[in-house]
Amino acid sequence: MAKEEMSMVEMGLRIVERRKRLGLTQETLAEKADVTPQFVSYAESGKRAMRPENLLKMANVLEVSADYLLTGQIIDKDMLLLSDKLRS
Repeated sequence: MAKEEMSMVEMGLRIVERRKRLGLTQETLAEKADVTPQFVSYAESGKRAMRPENLLKMANVLEVSADYLLTGQIIDKDMLLLSDKLRS
């Protein structure tokens, strides 16, 4: 498996994990991110790369940074999102 394919599969796994943690179905995630359920399915399986605007939509709905979805690294924005959730 090529490195790019591996990265897409890993990103897909992060999307699945975060979606499930938030209690969202693929359909609900698709609706909130303004993409199709098929797009979500392909993204989660690592079969399709995302355009930047779709990556940002998914990250916003999943309440994480695009960096986290792409690399798995937690950055300051992710900590801020978590802190805001804990306060509310």
